[in-house]
Amino acid sequence: MYEYKVETYKVKVAANEMNKLASEGWRVIAVTPNEAMGFGLVVTYDRKKDCI
Repeated sequence: MYEYKVETYKVKVAANEMNKLASEGWRVIAVTPNEAMGFGLVVTYDRKKDCI
C-alpha cells in the first residue's frame, strides 16, 4: 500500500523541499505548474506505507 502527499511550492524553494522529502523516503511522481496562482509548482509524492 502507498501513501500520497501533494505540496505546492514557489519555484525557488522547490528543489530544496523535494530533496528534503526524498531523504524521508518520498518519491516524486508528478510535477505540474500551479496555474491557479500563476507561478510555482504542484508536486505529488508517494512512498510505501508500512503495513501492520
